[in-house]
Amino acid sequence: MLMGEVVLVIALLSTLIWAGLLAFWGQFWRCDQRLERSSESGVESSEFKVESSEIKELITPYPLPRNPFSPSICVIIPARNEADMLPMTLRSLLLQNYPGQLHIILVDDQSTDGTGTIAEAIAQELSQSKKLTVISAKPLPAGWTGKLWAMEQGVQHAQTFDPLPDYFLLTDADIEHDRANLRQLVTKAQQDNLDLVSLMVLLRCQSFWEKLLIPAFVFFFQKLYPFPWVNNPNRAIAAAAGGCILMRREALSAIGGLQSLRQALIDDCSLAQKVKGQEISQTEKSDHSSSATSGKIWLGLTQTTRSLRPYDTLATIWDMVARTAYTQLGYSPFLLVGTVFGMTLVYLVSPIAALSGALTQNWMLSAAGFLGWALMTIAYLPNIRLYGLSVLWAICLPATALLYNLMTIDSAIRHWRGQGGAWKGRVYPTSEAP
Repeated sequence: MLMGEVVLVIALLSTLIWAGLLAFWGQFWRCDQRLERSSESGVESSEFKVESSEIKELITPYPLPRNPFSPSICVIIPARNEADMLPMTLRSLLLQNYPGQLHIILVDDQSTDGTGTIAEAIAQELSQSKKLTVISAKPLPAGWTGKLWAMEQGVQHAQTFDPLPDYFLLTDADIEHDRANLRQLVTKAQQDNLDLVSLMVLLRCQSFWEKLLIPAFVFFFQKLYPFPWVNNPNRAIAAAAGGCILMRREALSAIGGLQSLRQALIDDCSLAQKVKGQEISQTEKSDHSSSATSGKIWLGLTQTTRSLRPYDTLATIWDMVARTAYTQLGYSPFLLVGTVFGMTLVYLVSPIAALSGALTQNWMLSAAGFLGWALMTIAYLPNIRLYGLSVLWAICLPATALLYNLMTIDSAIRHWRGQGGAWKGRVYPTSEAP
C-alpha cells in the first residue's frame, strides 16, 4: 500500500511539473517568436505557404526598411564537402532581394568533392560572380574547431573590404534561405536596435525518424532556452541557432571576435551569451543610445528558411545529438545523472503511470498519469504544427524523450572514450575554451 502511494505521489509530481512548465517557464512552448516574410516584401511563394490558419495568427509581419540607406552585409559560409547542397543553398543567397550591398564569402574547408569549384560555377551561371568570393581554408590550428576556424578566416578576409560590412550573416552550407530573409533580418535588427538576430530554421522533417525526433529537438531547445526570455534584455539567458545568425560587425568586434569562442563546440549559444553579456558603449554602437547597454539579441522561428540536411536514419540523428549533448551539461557527471533522472520524471513517469494504472485498475494513478501525458502533449502540439505533422506525433513525445535520454548517455560515454565532438571526419577535444 505504501509503495502505491509513493508511485501516485511521483505521478502527481510529474503532472505538477508540466502544469508549472506550461504556466511559468517563459511560455516556451507557444512557438510565437516568429520572423516571417511580410506582405510588403512583394515576393510570393507557394513553396513555403503556411496552410494552418492557427499558425498564420502567430506570424508577426515586419515591414521593409523605408530608409534609403541599406546596410551592407557580408555572408560567411563555412563549407566542407557540401557540393550536393550548394546548387540550392548558395543559389538562395545569390538571389536574395536585399537592396543593399551583399557579398558572400564561402570558406572551402579542405573539401574533397569540388565544393569551391561548384560554388564559383553556380555564381557564374547566375551572373552573380561579383558577389561571391571563395577562399581555401588554412590547416586547422590547435585550439580551434573546424567550423569556427573557417568562419574566422571569412571574417578576417572581410576586414580587407572598403568599406567594411555593417553586418555579418553567419550561416551553414545546408541552409536554403527564403528570398526575403536578409531583408527581414536587417529590418528586425534595425527596428529593435539589436546586435544579433538569429533564426531556428525549419529542419528537414520527411522520414519516419525525422518526424519522430526533429520537432522534439526544437522543442527541447526551446525548453532549455525559452525564446521569450532570450529576447528579453532584462534576463541573462541567451541562445542562438547557428544556421542563421545576423550580427553587427561592431558587436562581433566588441566581444573579441570569433577567437573568443574558438574551442566552443556549441558555438552559436556561446556567441549569443557573449553578445548579450557584453557591455557595449555608445561609441561602439552605431545607434543613438545615450548610455552603455548590454548587447541585445533576438531568437525566433521561421517556416520559410530551412535546412536541407537529411537525417533519414536513427543513426544520423543519434550522432548529431550525441556529438554535443554532454557538452551542454558541461561534462559534469552530476548534471548527467540529474538530467537522466529529470527526463525520466518529466517525460516517462506520466505514460507509465497512465498505462500501469489502467492495467491494475488503479484509477487515481491512471488519471494522474493521463493528465500529465495530456499536458505534455498540449505543450508539444505547437511544434508539431510548426512542422505540419499529425497530432499523433505529439502523443509519442515520451518515446522520443526516451531516445534522447539514451543519446545523452551515449554522448557522455563517447566523451569518456575520447570520441566526442566528431564531425565530418574530425574529432575535436571535448572541452570548452576558457
